[in-house]
Amino acid sequence: MAFPRNPKLNLLRLTVLLIVALAGIKFIFRDSVTLDLHKHISKDNGFWGKAGEEKQEVHPHSQALELSAGKITAPKEDTRKQLSEDFSTTEMRLVHLDLKGAAPKVSYLEQVFPLLSKLGANGILVEYEDMFPFKGELETLKSPYAYSEDDVEKIQQLAALNKLEVVPLVQTFGHVEFILKHDKYRYLREVERFPNSLNPHVPDTLSLLKSILSQVMDKHRHSSWIHVGADEVFHLGEGMDSKNWISRSNGDVGKMYLNHIKEVVNFIVNQYKGLQVLMWDDMLRKISVGAIQESGIAKHASPVLWFYAPDFDTEQIGKFISKYADSGFKSVWFASAFKGTTGPAQAWTPLNYHLKNHLSWLKVIQAMSKFPFIKFQGIALTGWQRYDHYSVLCELLPVGIPSLALCLQTLVNGGFTEATKKKILDMLGFQSIDLEKSTCEGNGAFPGSEIYRMVEQINGQLKESIAKVLEEESAIKGWFSPYHRKHQFGNPRNLENFGSKVLKVHEDWENLIQNFRSQLESIYFPDTVEEWMEENVNPYMDRLREFVRDYREIIRLNAKPKAL
Repeated sequence: MAFPRNPKLNLLRLTVLLIVALAGIKFIFRDSVTLDLHKHISKDNGFWGKAGEEKQEVHPHSQALELSAGKITAPKEDTRKQLSEDFSTTEMRLVHLDLKGAAPKVSYLEQVFPLLSKLGANGILVEYEDMFPFKGELETLKSPYAYSEDDVEKIQQLAALNKLEVVPLVQTFGHVEFILKHDKYRYLREVERFPNSLNPHVPDTLSLLKSILSQVMDKHRHSSWIHVGADEVFHLGEGMDSKNWISRSNGDVGKMYLNHIKEVVNFIVNQYKGLQVLMWDDMLRKISVGAIQESGIAKHASPVLWFYAPDFDTEQIGKFISKYADSGFKSVWFASAFKGTTGPAQAWTPLNYHLKNHLSWLKVIQAMSKFPFIKFQGIALTGWQRYDHYSVLCELLPVGIPSLALCLQTLVNGGFTEATKKKILDMLGFQSIDLEKSTCEGNGAFPGSEIYRMVEQINGQLKESIAKVLEEESAIKGWFSPYHRKHQFGNPRNLENFGSKVLKVHEDWENLIQNFRSQLESIYFPDTVEEWMEENVNPYMDRLREFVRDYREIIRLNAKPKAL
């Protein structure tokens, strides 16, 4: 007996069959895609060496860094947001912010960034050092006045608002004093006595760098480039580990340097897809083309040639460019200087010196058509604030702004003409510029111009004016000598001959310095204010203050006998 068909049951069966079929198709398709991906992507493509190569021996004195895997490495899958602008065809002009000394408050950067953009910059090279808000195990590295995470985000927002690309700079080999000064990381020094350079043979060195790079890049997800420093690796090859490595592997310092750099570069390009690497070139200059080619770093990094002298040998630069092209580098950058290269304690920026440096670089840039196999990508105008972590401050940023304006506009306009000069004067609020004397006439109308003017007075007049009033007055030599002051005696009749003059000089300078300190405090953190005053003001003012104190005390004694 036949049962009647149930339409609802048939429909249900058909639905189940369709679901099963779709699931099967999806499973097959997923496997085929996975297999196809594995054909094109491998975890280690052998670029840095074959799998299973002998690893470096563990340093006998190393102690394990307390860094979890999550803190050491960046996410395996790049989660950076898409870049808002493509700079691949743009010649970059980066203004270097050296934050290892006199790091400005973000409120000042907010005022300066529009000027940088107006002058012709399209990026900033930010060397954070200990101003980065390191956290976790790395918190030891940060300054008490380090920027907060919100500050770092604000800096990038302000840069984007002014069409400035942000390129972070993280030293990864030499100039790591801010790391190696700490007892916690002392064992990572190449030479135990010196905190300059890392020992590349201690596994913890690379682990530490990965952690540092990860924290910095996780806060710079819009950046197209990262600069890994790698210049002036002093004493490399002098440590016992390095000597043993050279003896054991029949290598040399150049290969040792390249081995470390390729590990750093490899980490970056694998963890942050699309991120391009910059590095200072000085250590590459004496390494052979063959060694650089063999290392493979040219595939992922670009050298930044730096020369800061006013009239450097452009032919020598051409030889370096040819060498780097032969080594396989696809692009090259240059680095000039607008301040911070004429003396570790330089307080006032010599304009003509830095202008000539940029005119020399302009000749090189204009001759780049001679090098068709390597692309000129950009120039970084460095503004060093310290020669290294332990040196005193160079010129403050507001003091260097007129020089920066000259240098940037010279690059933008292809030379320094009267029209260029007029444009600079208008933008800075000056009436004239004297390149030889490094002076500008007018009050100035740029952020920090008040500091610029007062530093000019302090640098040019403070020491001389105090020496003149205290050393050239014969009445002081005769009636207020160190002997008089020590034994607290003097005749008011004679003291009053010079007293009013000294008191007026003292009052004038105290008023200016009080105003100057207020201006500094509006831009800089307390440590910078105190350091600049200690180095540039107090050595002279303290002498004058002590003199005035003794004068007031002794004149109140009304010619009493000397104290025995």
